[in-house]
Amino acid sequence: MDLLVQLFSDWVGILSFGVVAFIVVMAIYMFKWVGKHVNDEADKKG
Repeated sequence: MDLLVQLFSDWVGILSFGVVAFIVVMAIYMFKWVGKHVNDEADKKG
């Protein structure tokens, strides 16, 4: 619990958490987007 308090009590920790959260959300979005386009291409080919 001390680690979470330390993480959110400083600007560097807050920004680090924000960057990590952004990367995770972007990875999920890209995974879904690419998967959708791969399925669309497979449907077009046959």
